[in-house]
Amino acid sequence: MLTFSRRLPARGRFSMKTSLLLSLLTTPLLWSCSDSDTKPPPTPPKWECQLESGSDPDSAGQLGCQADYDILSSQPADASIPGATSVKTIVDRADEEALYFQNSKRYCIHWDFAFTHLSGDGRPVVPELSQFNSTEYYSPDRRFILGALSYYEGPQKWVYEISPYDNADAELIAAAFRKIQSNVWIGEELSFHPTSGAVEEVAKQLPADIPITSTDALYEGVDYQPLNPGLSTGILRFRKASEVDGTFTPYREIVVLDAVPNDISIVSGLITAQFQTPLAHINVLSVNRGTPNMALRNALEDPELKALEGKWVELKVGAFDWSVKEISEEEADAWWESHKPEPLEVQPMDLAVVDLRETSEMLDLDALDLRDAISEAIPAFGAKATNYGALANAQLAGAFDSLPGDNGDGPIQPGFGVPMYFYDQFMADNGLYDRLDEIMADPKFSDPVFRGQALEDFKDELRSKPMRPEVVALVVARAAELFPGEKLRFRSSTNSEDLGKFTGAGLYNSETGDPAISPSGEKDSVEWAMKKVWSQVWNPRAYEERDYYSMDHLKVGMALLVHANFPVEESQGVAITNNPFDASGLEPAFYVNGQIGNNDVVTPDPGVTADAYLHYFYSPGQPIVYLQHSNLIDEGETVLSADQAVGLGVALDAIHLYFQSAYAKAGEFYALEVDWKFDDKLSPGSPRLFIKQARPYPGWNTEPSAACGAQ
Repeated sequence: MLTFSRRLPARGRFSMKTSLLLSLLTTPLLWSCSDSDTKPPPTPPKWECQLESGSDPDSAGQLGCQADYDILSSQPADASIPGATSVKTIVDRADEEALYFQNSKRYCIHWDFAFTHLSGDGRPVVPELSQFNSTEYYSPDRRFILGALSYYEGPQKWVYEISPYDNADAELIAAAFRKIQSNVWIGEELSFHPTSGAVEEVAKQLPADIPITSTDALYEGVDYQPLNPGLSTGILRFRKASEVDGTFTPYREIVVLDAVPNDISIVSGLITAQFQTPLAHINVLSVNRGTPNMALRNALEDPELKALEGKWVELKVGAFDWSVKEISEEEADAWWESHKPEPLEVQPMDLAVVDLRETSEMLDLDALDLRDAISEAIPAFGAKATNYGALANAQLAGAFDSLPGDNGDGPIQPGFGVPMYFYDQFMADNGLYDRLDEIMADPKFSDPVFRGQALEDFKDELRSKPMRPEVVALVVARAAELFPGEKLRFRSSTNSEDLGKFTGAGLYNSETGDPAISPSGEKDSVEWAMKKVWSQVWNPRAYEERDYYSMDHLKVGMALLVHANFPVEESQGVAITNNPFDASGLEPAFYVNGQIGNNDVVTPDPGVTADAYLHYFYSPGQPIVYLQHSNLIDEGETVLSADQAVGLGVALDAIHLYFQSAYAKAGEFYALEVDWKFDDKLSPGSPRLFIKQARPYPGWNTEPSAACGAQ
């Protein structure tokens, strides 16, 4: 059996090359010259470890070797750059610049340590957390200079950092940097890493002898990117992204790909040679499915992976490391039997709702709380339309009143829902349920290739059947009342979405219909668009996803969310209303992906990158930290202006708070996935914010033991 693993620093350990480690251990400190030209410069001290092996102190004043760092270091709260560990630092200006390297496994934030060890007993009293944060990160008269000594394994960089929202000036940063540099064994290896745009501006004023390492430089040195940590088994296969996109791939395969595909059927694990954004469609799918997903530069040439091609393997994707080892087919089968997902129950269609309803009227919030109102409405209107209805109610309740600038009536546009009753009626009218029974009873239906073609043929058959003319007329008339003269956007909304870890994201497509096209069954007509969306229930990919969770396919129905079409968008994207990189919950932020025009964010063309940033909305100054930039705009520009990013942040905050009572569970990661756009259709020359949808985000798999506070 073959076993391979790659390690990044985890729980205070590093996989550093011996030569690098020796060079770090013997690097002298940078000492100032003597006042006398006749005296030789002082001999650099011989660095020795300061902490006993196996000890667990609260802090240290010096780090004399790698082992000292390992004892005190932890995964940083915000691990947006893979492969980092960190030791928080405090310089106490009220005590002759005393330096503390705090035990960052035990004390998750600076205040924890300062409040416990640096308050009273002859020192100034450390205030409560809120006051501490407002002074120690924001005031020029602060007592402490707060930061961190961090190591990034990929680029092999030691850096000093401050929080992205810390407004320390260049003098404070330089003082802390020099203090730390003279008290760690790595000496001249240390550089300063600006963690936000605001800190970058301050860093320009630092003395020339303080080296700067940019976020881009850190990313360039990263070879391994854990997207969805986890463990799985399967046959290791090398495939091309173009080969798996839109086709069937056996679900017991762990697939190594040359690039990031727009789509992939269920597989046991995924390794891409190209880095991904966490909101890339295939990572959202991996999160939904609970399957490991990672990126590894030069994965196709990796000798360890190539040695296991075609073999049954166990793949582990960790926050700091990954490993792969050969196992037997019997071991793989046993693992699958004990780990296959629990069946998910689909709520049957509610066929008692027979009227078209404006989005705000889908939920009975007079009699029910938000959680129960959403649950009651989904069997009639599906999850997407129901959540949009909740957004409409949030707007009516004033949730978006604090949006800056002129945003009209708000970011939620008028719409209405076509309940599942009409889908069921159409299926029954045309004998399509009986036809599905025949197709599924065919013994060949168990073959995935045959099944995929049979479902595509059924979709064509469905779209060829006639609709009741009065139903089409009803939809056209309602649209004429709400948005006269507009083309209509019909969006899928099923009762098989947002079930536990399964969101159903990307399984169904939306279509545009023009009420002016006649007869009603012609391409791009209202009837054509409605039937095309209805047929998406039977997308082969959607069927395979549901089958993976043992869902009853015949219970699945499709409602429609209808609103005016927006043909051209100035910018659009997807956001998560919490920080998916934050294993500790101590660094809340919004994670935003954005792109110009109608260029898709989650399924981009090959080689296209989007803006990706963290918006620390709840921190002083609300800094924005870019992790990646769009390559469709000029260098130095961003998809969203500063004002637009602030407005989006206000909306994300409102959405996060409004849905909290419905979707948040104690002790679990809570966030909404929000689709947004800026469009000037209603305000020519001045794009406004619109929210297209919000759905519960299932959350990242994390390794809590790697984070601060895990003992």
